[in-house]
Amino acid sequence: VCTPSHLSLFSQNFINLKAYVLQQDILYVGGGNTRNMLSLWKEWGLDTILKKAYEKGVILAGISAGSLCWFEEGVTDSMNNKLSKLDCLGFLTGSNCPHYDGESNRRPSYHELIASGEMKEGYAVDDGVALHFKDEKLSASLSSRPTAKAYVVNRKEEDVIERELPVTYLGDRKQ
Repeated sequence: VCTPSHLSLFSQNFINLKAYVLQQDILYVGGGNTRNMLSLWKEWGLDTILKKAYEKGVILAGISAGSLCWFEEGVTDSMNNKLSKLDCLGFLTGSNCPHYDGESNRRPSYHELIASGEMKEGYAVDDGVALHFKDEKLSASLSSRPTAKAYVVNRKEEDVIERELPVTYLGDRKQ
């Protein structure tokens, strides 16, 4: 049985934020302005509560901003639509870049940030790809699109090395 709920910090639907979050089995974070989201979370102490939820074994998931937030760093357009580095929650090491194939400036910007040493090495995913981590280690790359890809992006001196990861397409699965 799944009983979804929605956490709103604007129209509060909880009495005790920590208790509300810690009673969940899965926390899914949608897209949006990552910088604003993280600032609001820190103001409310939600960043610390999410860490406790993670340590308790609550499954953390998300798309776009909701995938960036779990890493140490992410590529964001939260600041005047210029792609830049953003410090995130740090539950997963390294960096993350979503929309790798969905926005023409994502790949070159991520490469530039890593090559310059401004951003840590990390993972990049095309739209429709999910990275599944278990115990902070990448366990699988899954996709809702047959041609979407995932990458590990590393720095070697001032060059960037992209290594494609195996991706399992979920669209052909039998029910």
